[in-house]
Amino acid sequence: MATSSRFILCSLLLCWVSSQTLATISVQPKALVIPVTKDSSTLQYTTQIKQRTPLVIIKLTIDVGGNFEWVDCGSGYVSSSYRPVPCDSAICKASGSGACETECLAPPGPGCYNNTCSHIPDNPFGSTGIGGGEMASDTTVIQSTDGRTVGKAVVVPGVVFTCGTTSLLEGLSTVALGMAGLGRSEVSLPVQFASAFKFPKKFAMCLSSSSSSKGVIFFGDGPYVFLPNVEVSKSLMYTPLILNPVSTAGAYFEGNPSTDYFINLTSIKINGKAVPLNVALLNITDGNGGTKISTVNPYTVMETSIFKAFVKVFRHEAKNLTKVSSVKPFKYCFSSKYTPSTRVGPAVPLIDLVMHSSSVYWRIFGANSMVQVKEDVICLGFVDGGSNPRTSIVIGGYQLEDNLVQIDLEKARLGFSSSLLFKQTTCSNFNFTSSA
Repeated sequence: MATSSRFILCSLLLCWVSSQTLATISVQPKALVIPVTKDSSTLQYTTQIKQRTPLVIIKLTIDVGGNFEWVDCGSGYVSSSYRPVPCDSAICKASGSGACETECLAPPGPGCYNNTCSHIPDNPFGSTGIGGGEMASDTTVIQSTDGRTVGKAVVVPGVVFTCGTTSLLEGLSTVALGMAGLGRSEVSLPVQFASAFKFPKKFAMCLSSSSSSKGVIFFGDGPYVFLPNVEVSKSLMYTPLILNPVSTAGAYFEGNPSTDYFINLTSIKINGKAVPLNVALLNITDGNGGTKISTVNPYTVMETSIFKAFVKVFRHEAKNLTKVSSVKPFKYCFSSKYTPSTRVGPAVPLIDLVMHSSSVYWRIFGANSMVQVKEDVICLGFVDGGSNPRTSIVIGGYQLEDNLVQIDLEKARLGFSSSLLFKQTTCSNFNFTSSA
Protein backbone atom coordinates (compact mmCIF):
# COMPACT_ATOMS: atom_id res chain seq x y z
CA MET A 1 0.00 0.00 0.00
CA ALA A 2 1.38 3.42 -0.91
CA THR A 3 2.26 5.81 1.89
CA SER A 4 -0.34 8.39 0.80
CA SER A 5 -3.09 5.75 0.72
CA ARG A 6 -2.09 4.47 4.15
CA PHE A 7 -2.22 8.02 5.52
CA ILE A 8 -5.72 8.52 4.11
CA LEU A 9 -6.94 5.23 5.57
CA CYS A 10 -5.34 6.02 8.92
CA SER A 11 -7.07 9.41 8.93
CA LEU A 12 -10.39 7.77 8.09
CA LEU A 13 -9.82 5.27 10.88
CA LEU A 14 -9.19 8.05 13.37
CA CYS A 15 -12.35 9.87 12.26
CA TRP A 16 -14.39 6.65 12.34
CA VAL A 17 -13.32 5.78 15.88
CA SER A 18 -13.57 9.36 17.09
CA SER A 19 -17.11 9.78 15.72
CA GLN A 20 -18.26 6.82 17.81
CA THR A 21 -16.30 7.88 20.85
CA LEU A 22 -16.76 11.59 21.47
CA ALA A 23 -20.46 11.38 22.24
CA THR A 24 -19.97 9.11 25.25
CA ILE A 25 -16.48 9.81 26.63
CA SER A 26 -16.51 12.36 29.43
CA VAL A 27 -12.88 11.74 30.49
CA GLN A 28 -10.08 12.41 28.00
CA PRO A 29 -7.15 10.41 29.41
CA LYS A 30 -3.52 10.97 28.49
CA ALA A 31 -2.85 7.24 28.78
CA LEU A 32 -4.54 3.91 29.53
CA VAL A 33 -3.40 0.88 31.49
CA ILE A 34 -4.19 -2.83 31.73
CA PRO A 35 -2.81 -5.51 34.09
CA VAL A 36 -0.88 -8.50 32.75
CA THR A 37 -0.71 -11.90 34.44
CA LYS A 38 1.62 -14.78 33.63
CA ASP A 39 -0.16 -18.13 33.41
CA SER A 40 2.06 -20.63 35.23
CA SER A 41 0.77 -23.64 33.26
CA THR A 42 0.86 -22.27 29.70
CA LEU A 43 3.45 -19.48 30.23
CA GLN A 44 1.11 -17.19 28.31
CA TYR A 45 0.62 -13.56 29.31
CA THR A 46 -2.99 -12.62 29.81
CA THR A 47 -5.08 -9.55 30.55
CA GLN A 48 -8.68 -8.66 31.26
CA ILE A 49 -10.88 -6.00 29.69
CA LYS A 50 -14.56 -5.20 29.90
CA GLN A 51 -16.50 -5.49 26.65
CA ARG A 52 -20.12 -5.47 25.36
CA THR A 53 -23.44 -4.06 26.61
CA PRO A 54 -24.08 -5.07 29.31
CA LEU A 55 -20.38 -5.25 30.20
CA VAL A 56 -18.69 -8.64 30.48
CA ILE A 57 -15.15 -9.25 31.77
CA ILE A 58 -13.12 -10.78 28.92
CA LYS A 59 -9.83 -12.59 29.52
CA LEU A 60 -7.43 -12.42 26.57
CA THR A 61 -4.00 -13.86 25.81
CA ILE A 62 -1.58 -11.13 24.71
CA ASP A 63 0.16 -11.26 21.34
CA VAL A 64 2.47 -8.26 21.10
CA GLY A 65 2.75 -8.74 17.33
CA GLY A 66 -0.87 -9.66 16.69
CA ASN A 67 -2.84 -7.87 13.98
CA PHE A 68 -5.98 -7.24 16.04
CA GLU A 69 -8.04 -8.38 18.99
CA TRP A 70 -10.11 -11.48 18.33
CA VAL A 71 -12.83 -12.91 20.55
CA ASP A 72 -14.90 -16.09 20.53
CA CYS A 73 -18.34 -15.15 19.20
CA GLY A 74 -19.66 -18.70 19.06
CA SER A 75 -20.46 -19.26 22.74
CA GLY A 76 -23.21 -16.94 23.82
CA TYR A 77 -21.95 -13.58 22.65
CA VAL A 78 -24.72 -11.16 23.68
CA SER A 79 -24.40 -7.40 23.28
CA SER A 80 -26.72 -4.63 22.21
CA SER A 81 -23.73 -2.50 21.12
CA TYR A 82 -22.26 -5.07 18.71
CA ARG A 83 -21.89 -3.68 15.18
CA PRO A 84 -20.59 -5.57 12.13
CA VAL A 85 -17.96 -3.79 10.00
CA PRO A 86 -19.23 -3.35 6.40
CA CYS A 87 -17.11 -4.71 3.55
CA ASP A 88 -16.71 -1.35 1.82
CA SER A 89 -15.87 0.64 4.95
CA ALA A 90 -12.63 2.54 5.53
CA ILE A 91 -11.90 0.42 8.60
CA CYS A 92 -12.15 -2.76 6.50
CA LYS A 93 -9.68 -1.39 3.98
CA ALA A 94 -7.33 -0.18 6.72
CA SER A 95 -7.32 -3.64 8.32
CA GLY A 96 -5.84 -5.29 5.24
CA SER A 97 -8.82 -7.59 4.82
CA GLY A 98 -9.03 -9.44 1.53
CA ALA A 99 -12.43 -11.07 1.98
CA CYS A 100 -16.10 -10.26 2.49
CA GLU A 101 -18.88 -12.27 4.09
CA THR A 102 -21.66 -12.14 1.50
CA GLU A 103 -23.97 -14.94 2.57
CA CYS A 104 -24.29 -16.13 6.13
CA LEU A 105 -26.91 -18.88 6.29
CA ALA A 106 -27.40 -18.90 10.06
CA PRO A 107 -29.75 -16.42 11.78
CA PRO A 108 -28.19 -12.93 11.98
CA GLY A 109 -26.15 -12.34 15.11
CA PRO A 110 -22.59 -11.77 16.36
CA GLY A 111 -20.26 -13.48 13.91
CA CYS A 112 -22.92 -13.88 11.20
CA TYR A 113 -24.00 -10.89 9.13
CA ASN A 114 -24.09 -10.38 5.38
CA ASN A 115 -21.88 -7.77 3.67
CA THR A 116 -19.40 -7.96 6.55
CA CYS A 117 -15.64 -7.46 6.42
CA SER A 118 -13.83 -10.77 7.03
CA HIS A 119 -10.43 -11.45 8.54
CA ILE A 120 -8.29 -14.36 9.76
CA PRO A 121 -7.98 -14.73 13.54
CA ASP A 122 -4.82 -16.64 14.43
CA ASN A 123 -4.08 -18.81 17.48
CA PRO A 124 -0.41 -19.90 17.46
CA PHE A 125 -0.92 -22.09 20.55
CA GLY A 126 -3.54 -24.56 19.31
CA SER A 127 -3.73 -27.27 16.66
CA THR A 128 -6.73 -25.55 15.07
CA GLY A 129 -4.46 -22.61 14.31
CA ILE A 130 -6.54 -20.29 12.15
CA GLY A 131 -10.09 -19.65 11.02
CA GLY A 132 -12.22 -17.07 9.28
CA GLY A 133 -14.19 -14.48 11.17
CA GLU A 134 -16.15 -11.30 10.64
CA MET A 135 -14.91 -7.95 11.86
CA ALA A 136 -17.08 -6.04 14.28
CA SER A 137 -16.97 -3.29 16.87
CA ASP A 138 -18.27 -3.15 20.41
CA THR A 139 -18.08 -1.12 23.58
CA THR A 140 -14.92 -1.54 25.65
CA VAL A 141 -14.12 -0.13 29.09
CA ILE A 142 -10.51 0.38 30.19
CA GLN A 143 -8.72 2.19 33.05
CA SER A 144 -7.04 5.54 32.55
CA THR A 145 -3.69 6.33 34.17
CA ASP A 146 -1.34 9.20 34.94
CA GLY A 147 1.58 6.79 34.71
CA ARG A 148 1.77 6.41 38.49
CA THR A 149 -1.52 4.73 39.38
CA VAL A 150 -4.87 3.91 37.80
CA GLY A 151 -7.53 6.56 37.31
CA LYS A 152 -11.14 6.52 36.19
CA ALA A 153 -12.48 3.91 33.84
CA VAL A 154 -13.25 5.24 30.37
CA VAL A 155 -15.58 3.95 27.68
CA VAL A 156 -14.53 3.35 24.07
CA PRO A 157 -17.77 2.53 22.23
CA GLY A 158 -16.39 1.27 18.92
CA VAL A 159 -13.32 -0.92 19.47
CA VAL A 160 -12.85 -3.10 16.37
CA PHE A 161 -12.08 -6.81 16.72
CA THR A 162 -12.59 -10.05 14.81
CA CYS A 163 -14.96 -12.86 15.73
CA GLY A 164 -13.36 -16.27 16.18
CA THR A 165 -14.93 -19.68 16.58
CA THR A 166 -15.02 -21.55 19.89
CA SER A 167 -12.70 -24.24 18.49
CA LEU A 168 -10.04 -21.57 17.97
CA LEU A 169 -9.68 -21.24 21.76
CA GLU A 170 -7.81 -24.55 21.97
CA GLY A 171 -4.43 -24.13 23.64
CA LEU A 172 -5.16 -20.72 25.14
CA SER A 173 -4.90 -19.99 28.84
CA THR A 174 -7.83 -21.26 30.91
CA VAL A 175 -11.07 -19.30 30.36
CA ALA A 176 -9.40 -17.02 27.80
CA LEU A 177 -11.94 -15.93 25.20
CA GLY A 178 -9.50 -14.73 22.57
CA MET A 179 -6.29 -12.79 22.00
CA ALA A 180 -5.30 -9.15 22.31
CA GLY A 181 -3.25 -8.08 19.29
CA LEU A 182 -0.85 -5.18 19.91
CA GLY A 183 0.95 -5.36 16.58
CA ARG A 184 2.02 -2.98 13.87
CA SER A 185 -1.34 -2.57 12.17
CA GLU A 186 -4.09 -0.01 11.72
CA VAL A 187 -6.55 -2.02 13.85
CA SER A 188 -4.36 -3.16 16.75
CA LEU A 189 -5.46 -2.06 20.20
CA PRO A 190 -2.66 0.53 20.70
CA VAL A 191 -3.58 2.29 17.44
CA GLN A 192 -7.31 2.25 18.19
CA PHE A 193 -6.90 3.62 21.72
CA ALA A 194 -4.54 6.34 20.49
CA SER A 195 -6.99 7.29 17.73
CA ALA A 196 -9.93 7.38 20.13
CA PHE A 197 -8.24 9.65 22.68
CA LYS A 198 -5.78 11.45 20.39
CA PHE A 199 -2.71 10.58 22.43
CA PRO A 200 0.61 9.37 20.91
CA LYS A 201 0.61 6.03 19.12
CA LYS A 202 2.89 4.25 21.51
CA PHE A 203 2.64 1.68 24.26
CA ALA A 204 4.92 0.21 26.89
CA MET A 205 4.92 -3.38 28.11
CA CYS A 206 6.37 -4.62 31.39
CA LEU A 207 5.92 -8.36 32.02
CA SER A 208 6.15 -9.73 35.55
CA SER A 209 8.41 -12.73 36.16
CA SER A 210 5.95 -14.13 38.71
CA SER A 211 2.56 -15.71 38.11
CA SER A 212 1.41 -14.39 41.48
CA SER A 213 1.93 -10.70 40.70
CA LYS A 214 0.75 -8.45 37.89
CA GLY A 215 2.76 -6.82 35.16
CA VAL A 216 1.42 -3.88 33.20
CA ILE A 217 0.86 -2.46 29.72
CA PHE A 218 0.55 1.30 29.24
CA PHE A 219 -1.12 2.75 26.14
CA GLY A 220 0.14 6.27 25.47
CA ASP A 221 3.18 8.21 26.59
CA GLY A 222 4.96 8.07 29.94
CA PRO A 223 5.73 8.62 32.70
CA TYR A 224 5.97 4.93 33.60
CA VAL A 225 6.44 4.95 37.35
CA PHE A 226 7.03 1.89 39.52
CA LEU A 227 7.31 1.68 43.28
CA PRO A 228 9.29 3.09 45.01
CA ASN A 229 8.91 6.11 42.67
CA VAL A 230 11.14 4.80 39.86
CA GLU A 231 10.42 6.57 36.54
CA VAL A 232 11.64 4.26 33.79
CA SER A 233 10.95 6.18 30.57
CA LYS A 234 13.86 8.57 31.09
CA SER A 235 16.45 5.78 30.97
CA LEU A 236 15.34 3.95 27.82
CA MET A 237 17.68 3.18 24.92
CA TYR A 238 16.18 3.21 21.42
CA THR A 239 16.61 1.27 18.22
CA PRO A 240 14.64 1.55 14.95
CA LEU A 241 11.79 -0.81 14.16
CA ILE A 242 12.32 -2.69 10.92
CA LEU A 243 9.31 -3.39 8.69
CA ASN A 244 9.12 -6.94 7.37
CA PRO A 245 7.24 -6.53 4.07
CA VAL A 246 5.79 -10.06 4.25
CA SER A 247 3.34 -11.14 6.94
CA THR A 248 4.73 -13.56 9.55
CA ALA A 249 1.27 -14.56 10.85
CA GLY A 250 0.05 -18.15 10.65
CA ALA A 251 -2.28 -17.10 7.81
CA TYR A 252 -2.71 -13.80 6.04
CA PHE A 253 -3.99 -12.06 2.94
CA GLU A 254 -1.40 -11.81 0.19
CA GLY A 255 0.43 -8.49 0.08
CA ASN A 256 0.04 -7.65 3.77
CA PRO A 257 3.24 -6.75 5.68
CA SER A 258 4.12 -8.33 8.99
CA THR A 259 2.55 -6.84 12.10
CA ASP A 260 5.36 -8.25 14.29
CA TYR A 261 7.95 -5.87 15.73
CA PHE A 262 11.33 -6.51 14.10
CA ILE A 263 14.52 -4.82 15.29
CA ASN A 264 17.94 -4.33 13.75
CA LEU A 265 20.04 -6.79 15.75
CA THR A 266 23.55 -6.71 14.29
CA SER A 267 25.56 -8.91 16.68
CA ILE A 268 25.56 -10.78 19.98
CA LYS A 269 28.30 -10.48 22.60
CA ILE A 270 28.88 -12.59 25.70
CA ASN A 271 31.10 -11.00 28.32
CA GLY A 272 32.13 -8.62 25.54
CA LYS A 273 33.17 -11.41 23.16
CA ALA A 274 31.39 -11.51 19.80
CA VAL A 275 29.46 -14.64 18.87
CA PRO A 276 30.51 -15.69 15.33
CA LEU A 277 27.31 -15.49 13.29
CA ASN A 278 26.18 -15.69 9.70
CA VAL A 279 25.10 -12.03 9.63
CA ALA A 280 22.96 -12.66 6.55
CA LEU A 281 20.51 -14.44 8.87
CA LEU A 282 20.04 -11.21 10.80
CA ASN A 283 18.71 -9.48 7.69
CA ILE A 284 15.21 -9.88 6.30
CA THR A 285 15.12 -11.38 2.81
CA ASP A 286 11.79 -12.12 1.11
CA GLY A 287 10.13 -12.05 4.53
CA ASN A 288 12.57 -14.51 6.10
CA GLY A 289 15.25 -13.92 8.73
CA GLY A 290 15.69 -10.99 11.06
CA THR A 291 14.90 -10.55 14.76
CA LYS A 292 11.56 -9.86 16.42
CA ILE A 293 10.09 -9.69 19.91
CA SER A 294 7.33 -12.05 20.97
CA THR A 295 4.99 -12.76 23.87
CA VAL A 296 3.89 -15.98 22.14
CA ASN A 297 7.27 -17.72 22.50
CA PRO A 298 8.02 -18.27 26.21
CA TYR A 299 11.81 -18.27 25.59
CA THR A 300 14.11 -16.82 22.96
CA VAL A 301 14.35 -19.02 19.87
CA MET A 302 17.45 -19.03 17.64
CA GLU A 303 18.19 -20.55 14.25
CA THR A 304 20.39 -23.64 14.75
CA SER A 305 23.75 -22.22 13.62
CA ILE A 306 23.20 -19.09 15.71
CA PHE A 307 22.14 -21.18 18.72
CA LYS A 308 25.19 -23.45 18.52
CA ALA A 309 27.62 -20.54 18.21
CA PHE A 310 25.85 -18.69 21.03
CA VAL A 311 26.01 -21.69 23.37
CA LYS A 312 29.65 -22.40 22.54
CA VAL A 313 30.75 -18.91 23.58
CA PHE A 314 28.47 -18.90 26.62
CA ARG A 315 29.81 -22.23 27.89
CA HIS A 316 33.38 -21.03 27.39
CA GLU A 317 32.64 -17.93 29.43
CA ALA A 318 30.77 -20.01 32.02
CA LYS A 319 33.53 -22.58 32.43
CA ASN A 320 33.26 -22.31 36.21
CA LEU A 321 29.68 -23.61 36.08
CA THR A 322 29.10 -27.36 36.42
CA LYS A 323 27.15 -28.81 33.51
CA VAL A 324 24.34 -31.27 34.36
CA SER A 325 21.78 -33.24 32.35
CA SER A 326 19.50 -31.17 30.14
CA VAL A 327 15.87 -30.48 31.05
CA LYS A 328 13.39 -29.95 28.22
CA PRO A 329 12.92 -27.64 26.42
CA PHE A 330 16.48 -26.54 27.27
CA LYS A 331 19.67 -28.18 26.04
CA TYR A 332 22.22 -26.70 28.42
CA CYS A 333 21.76 -26.84 32.18
CA PHE A 334 24.07 -26.24 35.10
CA SER A 335 24.26 -26.85 38.81
CA SER A 336 23.23 -23.73 40.70
CA LYS A 337 24.55 -25.05 44.01
CA TYR A 338 27.72 -22.99 43.94
CA THR A 339 26.57 -20.17 41.64
CA PRO A 340 26.49 -16.84 43.49
CA SER A 341 23.33 -14.77 43.37
CA THR A 342 23.24 -11.06 42.56
CA ARG A 343 20.58 -8.38 42.43
CA VAL A 344 20.03 -9.26 38.78
CA GLY A 345 19.98 -13.04 39.14
CA PRO A 346 22.65 -15.77 39.02
CA ALA A 347 26.20 -14.54 38.46
CA VAL A 348 26.63 -15.81 34.91
CA PRO A 349 28.12 -14.31 31.73
CA LEU A 350 26.50 -11.11 30.46
CA ILE A 351 24.70 -11.29 27.12
CA ASP A 352 24.51 -8.17 24.95
CA LEU A 353 22.15 -7.93 22.00
CA VAL A 354 23.86 -5.24 19.93
CA MET A 355 21.54 -3.10 17.82
CA HIS A 356 22.11 -0.65 14.98
CA SER A 357 25.07 0.92 16.82
CA SER A 358 27.76 -0.63 19.02
CA SER A 359 26.72 1.78 21.78
CA VAL A 360 23.11 0.59 21.71
CA TYR A 361 22.77 -2.84 23.26
CA TRP A 362 20.18 -4.76 25.24
CA ARG A 363 22.00 -6.35 28.17
CA ILE A 364 20.61 -9.63 29.50
CA PHE A 365 21.56 -10.57 33.05
CA GLY A 366 21.21 -13.90 34.84
CA ALA A 367 17.61 -13.26 35.89
CA ASN A 368 16.62 -13.27 32.20
CA SER A 369 19.15 -15.77 30.82
CA MET A 370 18.92 -18.61 33.37
CA VAL A 371 15.75 -20.52 34.25
CA GLN A 372 15.45 -22.30 37.61
CA VAL A 373 14.03 -25.71 36.64
CA LYS A 374 14.85 -27.64 39.83
CA GLU A 375 16.11 -26.78 43.27
CA ASP A 376 19.77 -26.97 42.29
CA VAL A 377 19.50 -26.78 38.48
CA ILE A 378 19.46 -23.72 36.24
CA CYS A 379 19.21 -23.86 32.45
CA LEU A 380 20.17 -21.44 29.71
CA GLY A 381 16.75 -20.07 28.72
CA PHE A 382 17.31 -20.09 24.95
CA VAL A 383 16.10 -22.81 22.57
CA ASP A 384 17.10 -24.20 19.19
CA GLY A 385 14.62 -23.12 16.51
CA GLY A 386 15.84 -25.44 13.77
CA SER A 387 17.86 -24.88 10.61
CA ASN A 388 15.25 -23.04 8.57
CA PRO A 389 12.91 -20.98 10.76
CA ARG A 390 10.84 -18.15 9.33
CA THR A 391 12.51 -15.66 11.71
CA SER A 392 16.14 -16.20 12.73
CA ILE A 393 15.85 -14.88 16.30
CA VAL A 394 12.65 -14.48 18.28
CA ILE A 395 13.18 -12.73 21.62
CA GLY A 396 10.74 -14.52 23.89
CA GLY A 397 8.75 -13.61 26.97
CA TYR A 398 11.24 -14.79 29.60
CA GLN A 399 13.90 -12.43 28.26
CA LEU A 400 11.38 -9.56 28.34
CA GLU A 401 10.30 -10.04 31.96
CA ASP A 402 11.13 -7.22 34.38
CA ASN A 403 12.28 -5.17 31.39
CA LEU A 404 10.19 -2.26 30.16
CA VAL A 405 9.78 -2.26 26.38
CA GLN A 406 8.24 0.75 24.65
CA ILE A 407 6.90 0.60 21.09
CA ASP A 408 6.63 4.01 19.42
CA LEU A 409 4.62 3.57 16.23
CA GLU A 410 4.88 7.22 15.19
CA LYS A 411 8.69 7.29 15.35
CA ALA A 412 9.01 3.60 14.36
CA ARG A 413 11.34 2.77 17.20
CA LEU A 414 11.64 0.39 20.14
CA GLY A 415 12.81 1.57 23.54
CA PHE A 416 14.16 -0.83 26.16
CA SER A 417 15.28 -0.48 29.75
CA SER A 418 17.24 -3.70 30.39
CA SER A 419 16.54 -5.26 33.78
CA LEU A 420 14.56 -3.13 36.22
CA LEU A 421 16.14 -5.16 39.02
CA PHE A 422 19.15 -2.86 38.70
CA LYS A 423 16.84 0.03 39.53
CA GLN A 424 15.59 -1.86 42.60
CA THR A 425 12.12 -2.35 41.18
CA THR A 426 10.21 -4.89 39.07
CA CYS A 427 7.36 -4.94 36.57
CA SER A 428 5.02 -6.04 39.37
CA ASN A 429 5.61 -2.77 41.21
CA PHE A 430 3.10 -0.62 39.35
CA ASN A 431 0.53 0.77 41.76
CA PHE A 432 -2.84 -0.60 40.64
CA THR A 433 -4.57 1.04 43.61
CA SER A 434 -6.95 3.60 42.14
CA SER A 435 -6.12 7.25 42.75
CA ALA A 436 -9.77 8.18 42.25
